[in-house]
This record gives sequence, C-alpha cells and structure tokens, in this order.
Amino acid sequence: MKKWMLPAGVEEALPPVSWQIEDLRRKLLDHYRKSGYELIHPPLIEHLDALLTGTAQDIEQQIFKLIDPDSGRLLGLRADMTPQAARIAARHYRDRAIVRLCYLGTVLRSQAGSLGGPRSPRQVGCEIFGEAGIAADLEILRVMLKTLKLSGMKSVHLDLGHVGIYRATVGKLGLNADDEAALFDIVQRKSHPDLREFVQARGLKPRVAKTIADLLDLNGGVDVLIRAREVLKGAGDEVAAALKLLAKIVAELRAEMPKLPIHLDLAELRGYRYHTGIVFAAFVPGHGREIARGGRYDGVGHDFGGSRPATGFSADLNELLRLGA
Repeated sequence: MKKWMLPAGVEEALPPVSWQIEDLRRKLLDHYRKSGYELIHPPLIEHLDALLTGTAQDIEQQIFKLIDPDSGRLLGLRADMTPQAARIAARHYRDRAIVRLCYLGTVLRSQAGSLGGPRSPRQVGCEIFGEAGIAADLEILRVMLKTLKLSGMKSVHLDLGHVGIYRATVGKLGLNADDEAALFDIVQRKSHPDLREFVQARGLKPRVAKTIADLLDLNGGVDVLIRAREVLKGAGDEVAAALKLLAKIVAELRAEMPKLPIHLDLAELRGYRYHTGIVFAAFVPGHGREIARGGRYDGVGHDFGGSRPATGFSADLNELLRLGA
C-alpha cells in the first residue's frame, strides 16, 4: 500500500471542488438562517452512550469506538449528527417550546451505509424540536426540497410513508422479538411467499395477515391513498389517522408544487426503530439511493432529560454537489 492512499470510502476535496463545496455550504446555511434555524457545531467525538440515542440506533455498527485515556470511558466518533442535535436541544434549549437547529459537518463511519458509499460524508440537515403537528413535517419537507433545489437538483422524486401504519398492525400480533424481526425482514423485501409461510407457521389470524399482505402492495402514485382507505378501513384508528395525515401532506405539497412527483409506499420502514410518524426520502433518476432522507421521531431527548416531539432531514453535501453539478 502506498502511503498517500486514503482509506476506502474516505475522500479529500481540492480546488476547484473545494471552492464549490464552500459556495454550496454558504448558500445552504444562509437559507437556513433566513428560515429561522440556529446553526450548531457539535464535537467530532462524544461519549458513546450519548451517540447511541434516538436516530443512532440503526448505525451503531458504523461508529468508530475508542477508549478515552483521560476518563477510561468508551468514546465514539460521530456517524450521524442528528442525535447530537437532540442532545443540544434538550440540554441547551430546554426553555424554548420550539427549537429549530441546523448543522453541517463531516461524520465518520466504520462501514459505508450502502455498497460503494462514502464513509466520511459531509452531513447537512435541519431539525425541529417541540412541534408535534403537521406544520413541522411540512416545513421540514419544504426545507429539504429547497436544499435540493439550491444544490442544483433537477427531477427530484419524493417518496412518502408512515411507520405508524405497520407499527399499529404488528402491535396487535403479540409477537416475540425474533418473530417481529423476521416479519420486519419479510415486509422490507415485500415477499408474499415468505409472508404466507410466516402466517401459517405462527397461526396468525387471517384478517391481520391480510392487512399485512395488503401493505406490501400499497405503493405507487398518490391514488394509493384511495385504495388504502378501502383495504385498511378495518385496521383501526391509528391507521386511519396515519392515512389522513399522509393525505393532508400530499394535498399541501401538490398545491405548492404541482409538478413534484410523489410516490407513496405504506410498507416503507426506513428508520423503523426510531421513527414514529411520516418518513420520507428524495431521489433523482439514475441514482440508486436516496439523496436526502428524514421523518418524525417523537420522544427524542428523553435520555437527556428533555423528551419532546421532533422531525428533521439530512443529506450528504458531497453527494449533492456531485449530482447537482
């Protein structure tokens, strides 16, 4: 190995790209500032337990870990800035009912989030803490879409879902942890044969089994909501409320951005372990993974003594620059 070679998934920026990154950074932060978001600069390293709260539950394996020679405690290099924002909101803004925070900085990951993906992305994002209503979800969606527009993105497609639909359905089954994990995997793969086998092996009630099977096929354009109200009409109040929320969000976005392609997937379980409401992601044609993602994750900050509702999004500035150029 030559000494000048960088680790896989780690990159450096040189002119003119470094200047382009700086120009985009300033453009985005100026927009966030005008929109009422406070800029934070969390530390690169923290106690590991602080980094493993809330949204970080799904990326524990991506965190570089080391022992602090001063205290003997286990430390971690941040792999996601969202839990850091939650800590800051809970500890330093507890006197504010609603807090808007934005951030932009490098995160480090021991493993890439996807095949061939980066391990040192420049994460940019915004979070709203303390507002539980649809207004915050819509605001974050607008800010995310504006971020992509300022980055030069064209033909952005929005993917929408709501983890509460699946959560309410599965909650009625009384499954143990292993069975719930197995069912989660089946739904993620949208495998009807595996679902039928699972249902028969566990002796699940036909009506509940049918609801889960219906979820696998409830994806497509906004007309999916019409079909969902029909096939899920007996699924309970939580499911009805989630469908109503999705319909309101779609209506608002369509009124403001009539040309925005919107795709719904009611079996989308992105961030299922910590998300509590809508989940969303943005895609562009010809790129196999999302370019921005987010959703609602109420209850964040509990471990820091300040539990409250939250919603937000994040993206990789490096990727935005590459795709928007």
